[in-house]
Amino acid sequence: MALKATVFKVQLQIADMDRHYYQDHSLTLAQHPSENDERMMVRLLAYILNASETLSFTKGLSTEDDEPELWDKALSGEINLWVEFGQSDEKWLRKAAGRAKQVQLFCYGGRSVPVWWKNNEQALARYQNLTVIEIPEDAVKAMAKLVDRNMSLQCNISENQIWLSNAEQSVLIEPVPLKTAQI
Repeated sequence: MALKATVFKVQLQIADMDRHYYQDHSLTLAQHPSENDERMMVRLLAYILNASETLSFTKGLSTEDDEPELWDKALSGEINLWVEFGQSDEKWLRKAAGRAKQVQLFCYGGRSVPVWWKNNEQALARYQNLTVIEIPEDAVKAMAKLVDRNMSLQCNISENQIWLSNAEQSVLIEPVPLKTAQI
């Protein structure tokens, strides 16, 4: 019998001073049985950093479809933003860069990220619409401590510093840009 996804409800308040975006969101996150809390919170962070009316989670890990786990898709079907997670291979990112106006990769994994980046930096440099962002391991672990089946989170973003908090604790996240899109 196949394991089912765990469902998380998130009440999210975003105050992004960098983008002048201030909005409340009610989200449902499905955590695939093979996904840990750290990865799920990196997905939520990517949502926060790109939040808009058209940004949405897809079927993600539970499907073999050619789509990302998070995207911003226009009504015309055009993909404005394609978001990937982890340490993707160049072949998959090439496919994403060819299909979307913008591609973001959120890397996490501590000491393995610099090794992965050293091996892939040259190949990924040619994709003008690709942004690669590393989320520091200590921040990923701290975000995982915020996980609850019903989360009420506040997020404040200013000068590329992200404060994510619930009623009991706050986490400072300072993403490290490894590559910025040249659009």
